[in-house]
Amino acid sequence: MGALNFCVDYKADSGRYDGRMPYRKCGNSGIRLPELSLGFWWNFGGINPLEESREKILYAFDHGITCFDLANNYGPPFGTAEQTFGRVYKDNLRPYRNEMIVTTKAGYNMWEGPYGCGSSRKMLMASIDDSLRRMNLDYVDIFYSHRYDPETPIDETMQALVDIVRQGKALYVGLSRYPVDKLLYAMKYLQESNVPCLIYQGRYNMLDRGVEQNILRTLSASGIGFTAFCPIAQGILTDKYLNGIPADSRVGKGHYLTEKDISADVLRKVAALNAVALRRGQTLAQMATAWLLAREEVTSVIIGPRTTAQLIDSLGAVTNTSFDNEELKEIDKILNE
Repeated sequence: MGALNFCVDYKADSGRYDGRMPYRKCGNSGIRLPELSLGFWWNFGGINPLEESREKILYAFDHGITCFDLANNYGPPFGTAEQTFGRVYKDNLRPYRNEMIVTTKAGYNMWEGPYGCGSSRKMLMASIDDSLRRMNLDYVDIFYSHRYDPETPIDETMQALVDIVRQGKALYVGLSRYPVDKLLYAMKYLQESNVPCLIYQGRYNMLDRGVEQNILRTLSASGIGFTAFCPIAQGILTDKYLNGIPADSRVGKGHYLTEKDISADVLRKVAALNAVALRRGQTLAQMATAWLLAREEVTSVIIGPRTTAQLIDSLGAVTNTSFDNEELKEIDKILNE
């Protein structure tokens, strides 16, 4: 697929719902999410060429990805990922608004001063308005509290989420990166306010399985969906580091990863996992994503491809999400050695 220039006559692929992308029920709600969601955390900001971002967004939509995951401070710089989405939405995707789940979040650093970070009512209320303007939207489908903020009373944060829904600025609310005790309290508050938590977003991959301890069980028992971010551990769970550190990689550029993250022990595990993936006829990135989708508690997995080629590779994960017991035992042995 070549570069997509500005085109008001864009027409989505007529086969986008032909089964190429499976959809999963989100908890006890009436919403189904694609097994893969497109995440805008790092590769869709102002430093990225607009036409490259447009190509990835439209390619994803053409292949059944209907959920676009954003946040107020995604970029870089802050806010520019939402601006990128807003431009592509205005130019190309506006006729398909009812087919999309658009999410955004607030809670981390966004603007200067004492009100530009955290989960206060002022921060969340200002942020949703700014996000809607940047994305050229009247509402988002899901608005997340991006993190638990110990400096703000949780009731204040939850009431802000409730009011954002009641004002028509979001259809649903979600929570991200809340410890389980705070999650339980927040869920109860939202449920009693008749604005139940739709979904929880957490970091989950083969190398970071913390949510397995309590979070997944809590969500499943409460009928709340779960979406996983960082499925390939920011590129560690691929074959890109098996023969050194590429200059254009996150480690090579110093983007949230350093050489310390690619230790000899990690590389040994990655090489062994890569061998399992090859036997399955998958790339390691595909297998790492499929391994998450093999969990029934997982509603969707967020991918954040740097290139269209990486997006195409990620899409291949949904074609084989079954693991036999021997494969799962082998993977656990590799990870626990």
